[in-house]
Amino acid sequence: MIGLVLAAGAGRRLRPYTDTLPKALVPVDGDTTVLDLTLRNFAEVGLTEAAIVVGYRKEAVEERRAALESAYGLKLTLIGNDKAEEWNNAYSLWCAREVLGEGVILANGDTVHPVSVEKTLLAARGEDRRIVLALDTVKRLADEEMKVVAGDTGVRRITKLMDPAEATGEYIGVTLIEPEAAAPLADALKATFERDPDLYYEDGYQELVNRGFRIDVAPIGDVPWVEIDNHDDLAKGRGIACLY
Repeated sequence: MIGLVLAAGAGRRLRPYTDTLPKALVPVDGDTTVLDLTLRNFAEVGLTEAAIVVGYRKEAVEERRAALESAYGLKLTLIGNDKAEEWNNAYSLWCAREVLGEGVILANGDTVHPVSVEKTLLAARGEDRRIVLALDTVKRLADEEMKVVAGDTGVRRITKLMDPAEATGEYIGVTLIEPEAAAPLADALKATFERDPDLYYEDGYQELVNRGFRIDVAPIGDVPWVEIDNHDDLAKGRGIACLY
């Protein structure tokens, strides 16, 4: 199993930081970035390799690759997304379809979270679980969150376009994907971005569910985390990152 980070997006709401950097390289604790925190989590749970999907300002990640490899003891592979500034992240995850076959812990490049999330996902392996989503069942939800309805048969719905009161919790942007799920997921992602290139990879998860594929969830407990979309989120991220 390897780590996988989606770090191709432009992060326009974080300008001027993202005038020259992808969102994953915006500092959140001194010189430490979201990408640093994620790679450190991967290393702490015993992973030795990680792939990073890059697009916008990809040269900034390339310039830091050797230093990141040295800092976290990970062999890093960069995967290019040629449509990073045009299409949404369903296509971005599809670009990594070949490494999905190795089994991955997937993390969005803008999610500040503790290593306990990765540990929770790894502890949930087994019993034919092929995709497991890290789920916050504690946070009070609003319109913008990626909401999930899940029950005894796994995920039924995953979308932002849902009444928060209906949701079981919020998907935080970290997933365990077993090798057996690679081909079905890649096919669902392709169908998703071909239908609409502005769709999220979570819409690909919904496509899988609609096809009868079971996706499971693992509640992460009451832990501080944040998805960094804008400057308010960045301030929260900086308050959380220093805890880790």
